[in-house]
Amino acid sequence: MTKIFARFLKDESGATAIEYGLIAALISVALITGATSLGNSLDAKFTELSTTLDNADN
Repeated sequence: MTKIFARFLKDESGATAIEYGLIAALISVALITGATSLGNSLDAKFTELSTTLDNADN
């Protein structure tokens, strides 16, 4: 029984899978944050462009 418990403690394959999952989650959060920031920046630029074009027509 102690051999099985010692082997279980030395097994790191599950820890590696968890680490990869955490890295994937961190990358996903970074991509979502970047996409949101880029989207807000583009929205502001297109709003500015639309306002400029509306004022040019008048």
